[in-house]
Amino acid sequence: MAMGARKQPLYDQLVDILSEKIEHEFRPGDLIPSERELSERYGLSRTTVRLALQELERLGLVVRQHGRGTFVADRSAQTTNLMQAYSFTEQMRGMGRDPLTTILEFSEVEADKNLVEHMNVRLGERLFKIKRLRSADAMPMMVERTYLPARKFLTLRRPMLEQKPLYDIIEQDFHEKINVAEEEFFASIARPADAHMLDISEGAPVLDLVRTTYNVHNEIVEYTLSVARADQFKYKVMHQRNV
Repeated sequence: MAMGARKQPLYDQLVDILSEKIEHEFRPGDLIPSERELSERYGLSRTTVRLALQELERLGLVVRQHGRGTFVADRSAQTTNLMQAYSFTEQMRGMGRDPLTTILEFSEVEADKNLVEHMNVRLGERLFKIKRLRSADAMPMMVERTYLPARKFLTLRRPMLEQKPLYDIIEQDFHEKINVAEEEFFASIARPADAHMLDISEGAPVLDLVRTTYNVHNEIVEYTLSVARADQFKYKVMHQRNV
């Protein structure tokens, strides 16, 4: 296709060309030609090429990794069924991937107005904050910020989190039987700190998830805010009609 033959902006034309190649020629994980190579091949400025790659990333067709290049995204990733109990570790193992959880922070904080509203706790009440990076096959996948009411988990310590899954700790060590978990998710863009941890570009598409977990007494035992790479996650909700 001759670039500039249509009234469509040049970077849009390049987006169309690369989208077609991604659909019919490239495979998930393939390295896209560099900005310089694309610039020389199609006679475009580096700025125009960069805009096209940013658009492809926004569409979830490619993944840009700092210092490595731009890769075709795997859009065939298995879905997560939000009607079932969610476990990152179990999901990744079910996909044949090697999961890893890295604890970035374990601290005690006081509930602010936002946490009071979402956790039904008192202003200033002590909470445990756990920040974790979830990876699969050494690829960063998700950043999680979890809050637990300290009064229910008084003896919780960081080494416990390094030895077993959080939900096992909640149920087995502290005998808080989980009854239901509500989860909301919506499209967003990566903020600088999260983009750095997830090894994606600032402003890249992500999924923001909010999970609230209740025990059998309808008390909130967990409140988690997650940021997941949009190119690695798809979510599915099934609705069953009672007849």
